Amino acid sequence: MLTIFTLLTAIHFFNSCSKQTVIHTGPVNMDLSAIPYPSLSDYGFFTGIIQHQSPNERVLPYDLNTPLFSDYAYKSRFVWMPESTTAEVDSMGMFTFPNGATLIKTFYYPQDFRNPSHRIDLVETRLLIKKKGVWHAYDYVWNNDQTDAQLNLIGDIKSVTWIDKAGTKQNIDYIVPNKNQCKSCHNRNNEIKPIGPKVANLNRNLTYPEGAKNQLSKWVEMGYLKLDVPHPQLPSVANWEDPTSGTLEARALAYLDINCGHCHHPQGPAHTTGLYLQATQTQKGRLGVCKPPVAAGKGSGGRMYGIKPGQPDSSILIFRMEDTDPGIMMPELGRIVPHQEGIQLIREWINQMDDDCQ
Repeated sequence: MLTIFTLLTAIHFFNSCSKQTVIHTGPVNMDLSAIPYPSLSDYGFFTGIIQHQSPNERVLPYDLNTPLFSDYAYKSRFVWMPESTTAEVDSMGMFTFPNGATLIKTFYYPQDFRNPSHRIDLVETRLLIKKKGVWHAYDYVWNNDQTDAQLNLIGDIKSVTWIDKAGTKQNIDYIVPNKNQCKSCHNRNNEIKPIGPKVANLNRNLTYPEGAKNQLSKWVEMGYLKLDVPHPQLPSVANWEDPTSGTLEARALAYLDINCGHCHHPQGPAHTTGLYLQATQTQKGRLGVCKPPVAAGKGSGGRMYGIKPGQPDSSILIFRMEDTDPGIMMPELGRIVPHQEGIQLIREWINQMDDDCQ
């Protein structure tokens, strides 16, 4: 996976011959009474040529142990907060951000996944901005010249092409979500909430210009986080791709947590299913093991249980992860193609379970 700093090199290479550039100098420009601005460059989150994505002062890059799958898109993530403001950690390990806090996420595709630091295409940059205690989602779509991104509230479809790691050319119609779709994924008790930034997701090292450092420690050093417990004593979710980061089950639950757990949560929009897919979940029935669906129909694929131990092909979870029918597939937003590697992980997890449904 690219670090944000190799990403900057890739973007610089790709756009080094661009005739049109948007150059920003000065501090971040955040007037909460005037947002959303028409262009991403208006905020000043990036200094110099905007498509290089060089973070401005107090714009801090971050990454997650296990990221959300979004049709194989790569992502760069940044956070910015106003001077003298600090996030705190609640009892669930979630961050409580101050007003003005902004989460910045750019989706992009290397043109060749075998050499991801060579040439890339920027697709969209999503902002979550907290104003008067309420989070607001704004999406900015990059123009064809890759010189700036413009506010888009109605969604879009972008044709994206890349060469995958096996050397095969891939092409999809990438879906840029509209404002309501952003709300549906970030829904917690009918309020927009960030998904990724929490203690367990950020408790890992990231390479900064000055060297590697634990992200939680870096946030504290920046004044962005109040933390009463040293990071070695705090939980860290597994990296689903790294077998050394945890057991097969821990990696599977980490994958389900970030991809499904924001909806399948006691306070999420899918709470009525009784399927709660958090990395900390210990009740097998809540994970779907030997659990009949709340409602039958085509979404069950004729299968009896969310997870049939030892039988992934008899499990609704696999059926919905593999399908591409909008009325069946899960997650229902944020992807149009199945995540083959993630599905294989969940298959392996189900395969190693004892078959004990009666």
